[in-house]
Amino acid sequence: MAKATTIRSIGNSAGTTIPKAMLQRYQIAEGDRVHLIETEDGILIMPFDPTFEEAMDVYTEGSRTYRNAMRALAR
Repeated sequence: MAKATTIRSIGNSAGTTIPKAMLQRYQIAEGDRVHLIETEDGILIMPFDPTFEEAMDVYTEGSRTYRNAMRALAR
């Protein structure tokens, strides 16, 4: 769902407001960090770190590969 908003001056930066319904839908609150990602179509605002999934994939692969070593270290 597309919504229009206005960019406003905030000190030496600029910012925008996000409608309350969208904040609730995506569980974003004042003070939360969001990630801005440049795409071919424009700017995408993500409520989570898009690199986190990649890091978890690396962790999962490493935990499978070194399962026995991890068990030994846990003792």
